[in-house]
Amino acid sequence: MQRAIRSGAVVELPAGEIHLSRPLTIPKGTKDLAIQGNAKGSTIVLDPGFAGRAAIEGEAVSNIFFRNFSVTGDRSEMKSAWALPRDGVAFADFYTANGIVIRGGSNIGVHAVSFSKIRAFPLLLNAVHGATVDAVTIADCGTLNPDGHNNTTGGILLEEGVKDFEITGSKISRIPGNAIWTHSYANSPRQERGRIANNEITTVARDAIQVGHASRIRVENNHGSQIGFPVEYVDFPGYATPVALDTAGNVEYTVYTGNTFTSVAGQCVDLDGFHDGMVSGNRCINDPAQARAWLGLHFGILFGNHDPGMNSVNISVTGNTLQGFAYGGVFLIGEQHRIEDNQFLDVNLAHCGSSPTPAKCAALLDQPDALRSGIYLATDGGRPAVTRGNIIRNNSLRGFGIAQHCIAASKGVDLKANTIAGNTCQSAP
Repeated sequence: MQRAIRSGAVVELPAGEIHLSRPLTIPKGTKDLAIQGNAKGSTIVLDPGFAGRAAIEGEAVSNIFFRNFSVTGDRSEMKSAWALPRDGVAFADFYTANGIVIRGGSNIGVHAVSFSKIRAFPLLLNAVHGATVDAVTIADCGTLNPDGHNNTTGGILLEEGVKDFEITGSKISRIPGNAIWTHSYANSPRQERGRIANNEITTVARDAIQVGHASRIRVENNHGSQIGFPVEYVDFPGYATPVALDTAGNVEYTVYTGNTFTSVAGQCVDLDGFHDGMVSGNRCINDPAQARAWLGLHFGILFGNHDPGMNSVNISVTGNTLQGFAYGGVFLIGEQHRIEDNQFLDVNLAHCGSSPTPAKCAALLDQPDALRSGIYLATDGGRPAVTRGNIIRNNSLRGFGIAQHCIAASKGVDLKANTIAGNTCQSAP
């Protein structure tokens, strides 16, 4: 098989199982190669004791296409020796026993490839320019760290400045880490010009989709459920709250729109590092009777500014529906945001503000309105922030104590420095 890869423009895998003890390597600099499955079905199997970066790996390759085959790993147990890489270490250099790893090059296509029981990442693209991932199926992949919590593995990872990419029409289920993730360190090139659309994501213990350190990404029409499950895999010691639509690093000119998630035991949308972008028409719906018992319940939408290279400005949050979250609908920092025509229903499920103080409400005791208000304007989202010039208009809010604590602010925020009008606030049990 290795000889065929070195010599052929089209390599058809044999029918049945192809067992590997070491990687199939695409020679450096290869151009114009397709690896495709047999019509009767082809499965690459990583045997016990497999040693190497991935089932298939390549570096500085272009016009490489993978089609219509399966890759099965050797995940005999969930725990592994992997925690997270040290800061600055590329994931492609850290994790082994991946599915497909491509480093550098251009025009990579992955279509109708299925992955199961891969110990690390089924698909990892590093510094690739031009990538199309479509109709991929991932199930039962990824492992846990030595303490039994997720180590981010199990899904699709793009890192170190992947540009001009699409991830569409794929199904990802039963993984402990992030399902779809763009990741780069602060000193790395950012991901640019990407589209993540029409994917189905179910039962993940970390994030469904995380856009990290990126520019001009469009995340649209994805669907999912059971985000933050199973709860015993969630990395609460590492402060890794599960999120349906997550953000990290410096992310700009990006759109989250038309996505729908149910049973989100964490946050719906995290905007830590997000600026100059749009969040519209998304739905995160939790059954309040079930959600009250979930450990990871949080704010519906959380603004933040931990990354020193950005300021939280100019975000449009419109037409979203969020239901069943422990705290408020929005934790807001920054300037020139627009929060309009949203529904924040069955918020403050933790009953913050009641007496005695519930255990879930023990944080931020110096800011009593922070966890019990429908929309809370703050002065710190990781770093100090000025919060003014925002429009908060025509939103519907409902939840425990919301009629009394609908829109509130911390000391240092002048509500009159923001436009607040036409909001409907209703208390509920």
